[in-house]
Amino acid sequence: MAEQEYQKYYVPEQSPWPIVGAVALFLIAVGAGNFVIESTKGESGFGGWILLAGIVTLLVMLIGWFNNQINESMNGMHSDQLGRSYRQGMSWFIFSEVMFFAAFFGALFYARVIAVPWLAGEGNNAMTNEVLWPGFEDMWPLTKTPGGTETTAMGWMGLPLYNTIILLVSSFTCHFAHVALEKEQRGKLKLMLGLTVLLGCIFLFLQVEEYVHAYREMNLTLQSGVYGNTFFLLTGFHGMHVTLGTIILIVLWLRIMKGHFTPKNHFAFQAGSWYWHFVDVVWVMLFFFVYIL
Repeated sequence: MAEQEYQKYYVPEQSPWPIVGAVALFLIAVGAGNFVIESTKGESGFGGWILLAGIVTLLVMLIGWFNNQINESMNGMHSDQLGRSYRQGMSWFIFSEVMFFAAFFGALFYARVIAVPWLAGEGNNAMTNEVLWPGFEDMWPLTKTPGGTETTAMGWMGLPLYNTIILLVSSFTCHFAHVALEKEQRGKLKLMLGLTVLLGCIFLFLQVEEYVHAYREMNLTLQSGVYGNTFFLLTGFHGMHVTLGTIILIVLWLRIMKGHFTPKNHFAFQAGSWYWHFVDVVWVMLFFFVYIL
């Protein structure tokens, strides 16, 4: 019986990209927080510039780190064991993203099912209603806040429905691209993945249009109470994930144009498709619970 060939576990050289990524995320967190506060108060400050600096730093990190990984893979430095580690790492990353959105969906459900009815005097809280906000009514979407701010609820027809169809179609095109890669159909692979990227860009464009419409014509802003907060929190973070997913797909498409990936060696493509399908599933849930219910 032939002895199984031993594969060495490739250990990469020291890299600056993890600390660069950490700095980028710190800048994004600080900048986004300050930008939201400044926007709410109608003030001008450095929050937007800090956020922009964080995004630029993150893009630089992604380009540098992706480039290193691609060179290592194309030079045959990755073993089967490292491939299994990549799969485990991507699986845990997507699980962490599931928990990330679960927290925000939990906040939405708490506001709708517990907090708003409680403030309206449900159960044994009649005195709470009379003391805090007399006359406050239990409704969702909460188009009139206890403070008197009035807004209009975003319906599910129109742009939200179009975006749902777009993302669902993009999930199919991404799957067909994966199948084409496994069958070594390079032309179909380029076409299907290119369509997926295009659909992702259209989704983001329409979401910007939706936000502009919400602010200018519906008075639906971050100042619109818990409904406005949860709406922009969930849709905004999902939009950030779609942006990242689109960037990943663009990188994969450029690699495919250069002849990268084979039916047996294409985990980078597989990881990108996992992430894109996850983004699609989150949007379907978001569309149902935020827009329809």
